Amino acid sequence: MYQKKYYSDFEAKKLICDIGKRVYQKNFVAANDGNISVRVGPDTIWTTPTGVSKGFMTPDMMVKMNLDGKVLAGNRKPSSEVKMHLRVYRESEETNAVVHAHPPVATSYAIAGINLEKPVSPEAVVLLGRIPVAPYATPGTEEVPDSITPLIKDHHAVLLANHGALTWGRDLIEAYYRMESLEHYALMLTYSTNILNKANELNCNQISDLIDIRNNMGIKTGGVPPCDITQQQKQEPNKEEVIQEIVEKVTSRVIEQLQKGGAL
Repeated sequence: MYQKKYYSDFEAKKLICDIGKRVYQKNFVAANDGNISVRVGPDTIWTTPTGVSKGFMTPDMMVKMNLDGKVLAGNRKPSSEVKMHLRVYRESEETNAVVHAHPPVATSYAIAGINLEKPVSPEAVVLLGRIPVAPYATPGTEEVPDSITPLIKDHHAVLLANHGALTWGRDLIEAYYRMESLEHYALMLTYSTNILNKANELNCNQISDLIDIRNNMGIKTGGVPPCDITQQQKQEPNKEEVIQEIVEKVTSRVIEQLQKGGAL
């Protein structure tokens, strides 16, 4: 069972800067793109300021807010996109951190309006599940949190149509790792489906086993990737058909030997 533990103000501000550098160095954001937030109390968060590169932030730049959007501390303005962070916190009590970025491959799927849901990797099924595309919304407006609200309770990652990606977690490391895994998953799908033109998807039983593993890890959200039950049936032959095939082969062999006058 995951134990609720809030970061201290000092920890939150320092960790946001550390993760900001990673997001920037990974090429998940360019210029001043993206935003990060961390919960430090039931109704309080620290978040990144507007107009600052995630790779060049310092703890004194952070902005403290309550979940109603009121600034409590800090000398800078928060990003206008903090609205979607606040919505995630209000809708998901266990969430303690949110990361928004524009990883290029995953964002390409968001631009194309393609859900990331093909079950091609055990890690992706366990750590991410199914990543839907939220409807397009104008950045910085209330349209954005409204567009993701129906997806928050059942998922912990979404693609924002023509915009980027949003991940959240029980702590900032988990939220950031989900962003990393999201981009890695999108890259694997791009290679397998568009370059190799072949992707062997996991069957329904395999997916079910992975969801059990996820539940045992205490992860109750993420959604379940779709699977093809007809493909499952093809992969697992009917036992009666197998027995019948064996009987026919043995019978054919016996008749062949008798016709030749040989011993059985």
